[in-house]
Amino acid sequence: MRSMKNIRNFCVIAHIDHGKSTLSDRLLEYTNTISEREMQAQALDDMDIERERGITIKSHAIQMYYKHTDGETYTFNLIDTPGHVDFSYEVSRSIAACEGALLLVDASQGIQAQTISNLYLAIEHDLEIIPILNKVDMESAMIDEVSEQIMDLAMCELEDIIHASGKTGQGVTDILAAVVDRIPAPKGDVKAPLQALIFDSVFNPFRGVIAYFRILNGTVRKGDLVRFVNTGKEYNADEIGILQLNQVPKKELSAGNVGYIITGIKNSKEIKVGDTITHSKNPCEEAIKGFEDVKPMVFAGIFPIDNDDFEDLRDSLEKLQLNDASLVFEPETSAALGFGFRCGFLGMLHLEIIQERLDREFGQNVITTIPNVSYFAYTKKEEKLDIRTPSELPDPTLLARVEEPFIVAQVITKPEYIGSIMTLAMEKRGMMTKQDYLTQDRVELTFDLPLAEIVFDFYDRLKSISRGYASFDYQPTDYKPSDLVKLDIKLNGESVDALSALVHREKAAAFGRKICKRLKELLPRQQFMIAIQAAIGAKIIARETISALRKDVTAKCYGGDITRKRKLLEKQKKGKKKMRQIGNVEVPQKAFLEVLKLD
Repeated sequence: MRSMKNIRNFCVIAHIDHGKSTLSDRLLEYTNTISEREMQAQALDDMDIERERGITIKSHAIQMYYKHTDGETYTFNLIDTPGHVDFSYEVSRSIAACEGALLLVDASQGIQAQTISNLYLAIEHDLEIIPILNKVDMESAMIDEVSEQIMDLAMCELEDIIHASGKTGQGVTDILAAVVDRIPAPKGDVKAPLQALIFDSVFNPFRGVIAYFRILNGTVRKGDLVRFVNTGKEYNADEIGILQLNQVPKKELSAGNVGYIITGIKNSKEIKVGDTITHSKNPCEEAIKGFEDVKPMVFAGIFPIDNDDFEDLRDSLEKLQLNDASLVFEPETSAALGFGFRCGFLGMLHLEIIQERLDREFGQNVITTIPNVSYFAYTKKEEKLDIRTPSELPDPTLLARVEEPFIVAQVITKPEYIGSIMTLAMEKRGMMTKQDYLTQDRVELTFDLPLAEIVFDFYDRLKSISRGYASFDYQPTDYKPSDLVKLDIKLNGESVDALSALVHREKAAAFGRKICKRLKELLPRQQFMIAIQAAIGAKIIARETISALRKDVTAKCYGGDITRKRKLLEKQKKGKKKMRQIGNVEVPQKAFLEVLKLD
């Protein structure tokens, strides 16, 4: 085992698309961690979705060995982190397991919103920051300008900034040398009781749950009886080891190291990310305080298309939760869709990815209800209720007020787009609170916005009106009173609970019309007329009608008296009337799926 002074633990933080994964690939190549044969773009991203979309969804840890100019060999534990605003929780966990961070800034785009928020997160944890100017080989690189931005933001000198290119491999040697020279070695006592932080976990169908940890104090050996502090459960350490491209088993690991542990746990609920591992015979005094608990932002119901698949869906969600600690779910029933789960997500991208992973990894075909955020409702008796589905909203006669969550949004953009961004924010019921010019052609706008308004299409629209220049980041603040109403969708007077939504009173009519129009296109015609209505309480605010499918009952009449035809038509009329009374409108699964894609 190498001594602790030769260990460096660091992560890579940056905005989306600033080249974290590409630079990580170059570091792995240079240190010969990955052979040329195994090398592929985004080498650490092991999910198909990550490669297809070119984004990192999960943090990835890997160990490398680097021979420094002083002749010593150092052990590097690198954690590559996601850049998208939805996955900032992943970043907070990675930061808790490190002593330093590589701050990557794209030379052609400069400082973006996520760069700032991730940097502040790293500074809060007292991490040593190494600023790196990436993509300097591009023609559009603004080296001097962006260097100034970095100096202002990270409070560093010009000579501290390393110029690099993930594409050509420029500056990789400088980065590796800076990691040794600038990032401190981990502190910890090898002889103290074991204290290790779980920062991630994955599920392996053959081995059970594999937990990734960082040892702060003490030593763990293969076969030790260990205890998980928060759950109080005890297990044998069947296998411990380090993380390279594949897992490499070791006999023991001591303070400062990052590794994995397999204990044969099959039940995903028994491991919590953020928990502390210690020895059961000589336990540590207190658990490690690391990162904040996850707060789901968006809630949606996930239902199996076939009700018999309910238990399979539960298993799949539990396994996903292991791999993605930010997913929360609880059982739910719906009159239209049967049994399913109410799931909490970090944002719409997270919801999309969970849906896709359920389909790809577990073969689960599901229906997702209209996403909404959680609200607080206060009754006239001042009871506080947590509302996650529209059906939980109390009767309007008992309701005193409803409060919805608000966020502070930071948008960094070019001055020419300020007007259209402000229009978009006002349309979303937002209010501008601050405007700062970072440089002559970069401005930071701060808005107070309701979270419900940014859930659907805010990010996409922001990108399109600013031609891709605007970057966006947000932090939740508090709950404020709001005029919200429950919008019901009725088919022939029967409410469809899966399509009901909580919306602001001003926007209810437009939203109702949109759904009614969509349903009119999607529902199959019947032999009776179908009325599609959007209603707030007893008041109908939008309506579409699907006309009856008319069967030609007079086709077999040729010639003869008109009364024959009239008799048949009267009979048909009576039949239709009866049908309307007893016929019910089934919403096909396809229609549910389509109507909920509200573009």
